[in-house]
Amino acid sequence: MSTNKTKSILLKTAKYLGITFVVIIGLLFLTPIIFADKIKEQIKKTANEKLTAELNYSDVSVSFFQHFPSLTLTLSDLSLNGSAPYTSEKFITAKEVSFGIDVASLVFSKEVKIDQIYLSDSFINVKVNAKGEANYNVYKSSANATDPKDSTDADASLKLEKIEILNSKIIYDDLSTKIHFDAFGFNYLGKGDLTKAVFDLYSKAKIEKLNIVYEGEPYLMNKKIDADLITKVNVNSLSFYFQQNNLKINQLLVDFKGKFDFLKDGYNMDFVIKSDNSKLYDVFTAFPPKYITWLSKTELKGNTNLLLTLKGNYIASQNIAPDLDLDVKIDSGFVNYNKSAFPVSNLNLEVKTKVPSLNPDLVIVDAKNLSLNINKDYLKSKFYVEGINTPNINADFKAKIDLEKLTKALGIPAIVLKGNLEGDAKANGKFDLKNKLFPVTNGTINLENGYLKTPYYPNPITNIIIKSTINNQKGTFDDLKVSLKPTQFTFEGKPVFVEADLSNFNDLTYDIKAKGELDINKIYKVFSQKGLDLDGFVKADLVLKGKQSDAEKGRYSKLYNKGTLELRNIGITSEYLPKKFIIKEGIFKINQDKMSFNNFLAAYGESDFKMNGYLQNVFNYVTTNTGVLRGSFKATSRYINVDEFMSNTPANTSVTQTKTETPAPQTAAKTGVIIIPTNLNLQFTANAQKVNFDKLNLLNAVGNLNMNKGKLSMQNTGFNLIGCNVGMNANYQAITPQKANFDFSIKAEDFDIKKAYNEIEVFRKMASAAEKAQGIVSVDYQLKGRLNGNMDPVYPSLTGGGTLSVKDVKVRGLKMFNAVSKATNSESMQNPDLSKVDIKTTIKNNIMTVERFKFKFSGFRPRIEGTTSLDGKLNLKMRLGLPPLGIFGIPLTVTGTQDNPKIKLGRKGEDLEETKDSE
Repeated sequence: MSTNKTKSILLKTAKYLGITFVVIIGLLFLTPIIFADKIKEQIKKTANEKLTAELNYSDVSVSFFQHFPSLTLTLSDLSLNGSAPYTSEKFITAKEVSFGIDVASLVFSKEVKIDQIYLSDSFINVKVNAKGEANYNVYKSSANATDPKDSTDADASLKLEKIEILNSKIIYDDLSTKIHFDAFGFNYLGKGDLTKAVFDLYSKAKIEKLNIVYEGEPYLMNKKIDADLITKVNVNSLSFYFQQNNLKINQLLVDFKGKFDFLKDGYNMDFVIKSDNSKLYDVFTAFPPKYITWLSKTELKGNTNLLLTLKGNYIASQNIAPDLDLDVKIDSGFVNYNKSAFPVSNLNLEVKTKVPSLNPDLVIVDAKNLSLNINKDYLKSKFYVEGINTPNINADFKAKIDLEKLTKALGIPAIVLKGNLEGDAKANGKFDLKNKLFPVTNGTINLENGYLKTPYYPNPITNIIIKSTINNQKGTFDDLKVSLKPTQFTFEGKPVFVEADLSNFNDLTYDIKAKGELDINKIYKVFSQKGLDLDGFVKADLVLKGKQSDAEKGRYSKLYNKGTLELRNIGITSEYLPKKFIIKEGIFKINQDKMSFNNFLAAYGESDFKMNGYLQNVFNYVTTNTGVLRGSFKATSRYINVDEFMSNTPANTSVTQTKTETPAPQTAAKTGVIIIPTNLNLQFTANAQKVNFDKLNLLNAVGNLNMNKGKLSMQNTGFNLIGCNVGMNANYQAITPQKANFDFSIKAEDFDIKKAYNEIEVFRKMASAAEKAQGIVSVDYQLKGRLNGNMDPVYPSLTGGGTLSVKDVKVRGLKMFNAVSKATNSESMQNPDLSKVDIKTTIKNNIMTVERFKFKFSGFRPRIEGTTSLDGKLNLKMRLGLPPLGIFGIPLTVTGTQDNPKIKLGRKGEDLEETKDSE
């Protein structure tokens, strides 16, 4: 072939190729322009029809060059709000969201098919509230999605084959499961035939930083994740089956399989997470960050096997939770922190943990092996525990180990612990306090040359010696024997010695010797925790020997209890009291079962006490739940604030709400009633200069108080209230922390009404009509009923009765008398003056019944009887006797309320109401 002909062919080929290239380039530019409006319109229409949430974006572009060779629709600065109840908060924001479009569908189909999605620089913010309501339910499913005839009706459809997410952030915050995780630097590539209802999704994911927090506790922080996943997705049922998933958490390789289904009110889970034959060092790289510093200085060797399963439904609203199993195994472990001369070797651990329904009360921990060596020293243990409240226990513990070498090899921070620990103990059986069961036990635990120093206090506890034995062959409380001979330590240069033999815990037989001085404030700082504090000083020189039953039955000659116990600034807390009871100064002298004290000074909040007397059955009370503390003493006080003794248990708890939720209406917080412990039998003779109780200020309060079986009785109690001497007897008993019963009788003479109304809140509530009255009254009344959680009377529960005597009383501006004056044209009825009247009343079912009483003033002789409710409603009958002798009178009935009384004359008279002119 000639050179010219060859050149001609090449030129023609180049020409056609050039034309073809130009046409292709032209089509690449023209196709997006030609179909841009159609694509934009159909995407907008689809968004409106298929999304339940608000979608916004700043610009739309169509191009072949964004993700060549795919034709892509790109939405810039996209934001998609969440579904209810998060409709005003962003669910997804992204710098760009691109949709790959099937070009053939533009030309040959009525619908635009989207087969690829790309997200870049996005933020996916998933939220689930405490009720299980999530913000991701933004896609509106078709009512007839399963009907194939409907498949061609849509103008645009998702036929996904590829999902790619670049440089994004995901936050998942689920209040129902209390799980929170953050993923930063998230990159994801997913491929599969997403056009099917059931398809396999092949995924690769990388996360630069992953944080996982459960119930506020961080489990993974700043972890790097590399995952290769195969997931079977069922679109119709919203379920995910993880078939083959290889994860790498920092350096730990994990295999993850399972299933996850979305339910109406929760989830169904079936997860299996395992790591077989991993290196111990690699496991610790996946631990929380506080261990990383320790890891950098520690030589770790050994193999581990981990298995975590989580299976079952999680429905928060029905308190349904899945079962959790966790198996951990370590073989031939080696730990050496900071090049210790005595490393831990032969570290072996095999623990299986089961938590059915995520309920701690049902937990089962089976530790088949926990063992290690430090040279010839050893620790060997195994235990099985089933349950929390009444656990079944099977444990075996053997140890001969130098604690200083162990703590240095493990790198336990900030604590110096020394001493030679030797132990050999076995236990098998049930611990059940109610049924007096204790595991069959036999063992000894001894510590020699002990030493403890923490960073919270500069000086250590030294010379610690513990020699203990425990024995129980029958598995019952009556066969339990505990011996401490001796236990001693030295703190701040002062030694403390304790020896004890305890046996038969059904009828405790004890032999205890204690001697030493202890500054509780300083020794507590050795174990101090932020936010807690404890004060006090104890000096003891005691010998206690006897039997519980002898103390209970008063056989004191069989006891040998002698010695002294000195207390100063001791803080005592109790479940019954919201504040700390502080013993400022007190010396107890112990003789047999009686503990006497003189000039015992104490304080509780603002209250102060000085006491003399004795306590009895103290040892039985302290060591058992059934022991009753008996005693009798005199107490004097300058000031007692009874309100401070009220229980502060909240009546209801609040749940953290999201910003978009409407908070549920809350009831007023209840402080709780005063609870008298049932295991007290105490007699007080009390004298207090001032007592504050429910906004009442009582002066010179004296009386006899008895506490017995949870009931408080006050006999011959007297006090001065607003200048009036009051005598009272009362009984009080709490039924629950929010309810109490009471009854009392009260007698008060020459009580100033005006002063009582101004200064006593409870008087204003129960006698609101006294606002316009002045004068002197006397009261002789009995009342019983119930108190609520604020120590306020529950009015419908009140029953009782008595006499109210009035003299020299003037009533001014009372609307009922003004209305009567208006109805009868008697101006003197507006402001009656009462010389002396005895008014007898009874109270029941929120109604006060007023017996008939008469009085006279200005020539008139009124007679009144009827009822009035404690909330102010009136139902009274009156007869207004006319001057001069009241032989003739006008019958009236008074109904309505104290603020708006309605008056009727005669039996069929007209309703008359007070006008403004009569006020």
